[in-house]
Amino acid sequence: MKNLNILVPLDFSSLSFKALAAAEVFAELFDGAITPFHSFISMSELELQDPASKEDMTSDQQDLEKKLIEKLNTEAAKHIDSKYLNEGLVRIGNPAEAIIDAAQNFDLVAMTTHGRTGFTRLIMGSVAEKVIRFAPVPVLVVEELSRIKPLKKILLTTDFSDYSMKAVPFAKSIAAASGAQLDIIHVISFEQFGSIPQIQAATDTKKKQLRELVEERFNDMTDKVKAEVVSTRKSIHEKITSVARDGDYNLIVMATIGRTGLEYLRLGSTASNIVRHVENAVFTINPRRLKGAKPD
Repeated sequence: MKNLNILVPLDFSSLSFKALAAAEVFAELFDGAITPFHSFISMSELELQDPASKEDMTSDQQDLEKKLIEKLNTEAAKHIDSKYLNEGLVRIGNPAEAIIDAAQNFDLVAMTTHGRTGFTRLIMGSVAEKVIRFAPVPVLVVEELSRIKPLKKILLTTDFSDYSMKAVPFAKSIAAASGAQLDIIHVISFEQFGSIPQIQAATDTKKKQLRELVEERFNDMTDKVKAEVVSTRKSIHEKITSVARDGDYNLIVMATIGRTGLEYLRLGSTASNIVRHVENAVFTINPRRLKGAKPD
């Protein structure tokens, strides 16, 4: 993750600027650069009958883009060290689609789940949902109460599927660069099993898998890694949310697709519920969308 190029979508709300501070943490860790980004929807030229009006609109649009870039540069410099800043980037179009398209040229998107439009905590902003679902790079999501700096504790979730394992290298890289404690958890839900002996057998199996994961993938930093199998009578996402809250983690790292292979936006999926309900910063990876991912 060296020389990390980070895209930070802004709508100029106070909440959206929190993404800049989160991005700065990653820029510091990985010799990165931050590009503030804004998109806007232009008036369709099809609505203009007069050719002269079309020319005026083009001129006005160019002026607007220039002003927006200047505003991006100015506002971003108020919130983070200018040494990390690239010139602002402005695109025309639907915000989510514009961000996803622009992300092709970056390594990470850092954004808040909602901003000027004021989505509630329980209904994640539609722009963020689409970006997390379709972005070709990891997406770092922060909330009003997220505290990512100093980065001291990271939580990695896994169900041992090939999809969830795609998050492991990112978690390791972030922990190694920051010196943070990395806790890895696997959650067993009682409702998945019919009896106590079955639960105990599954727990023993998963503990063994976690030990093997640490030995194979974190053998050079075992003093900073703790792995645990936890059980719950509630849903898996509720347990992870509880662990994240009680553990006071700065960052949760997780894949948005797991053992079932379903896209994260499917009703009741673990990743979507976690992003919607936690106050922690969440670093999400969609294994199917990542650059270089092999098609199923």
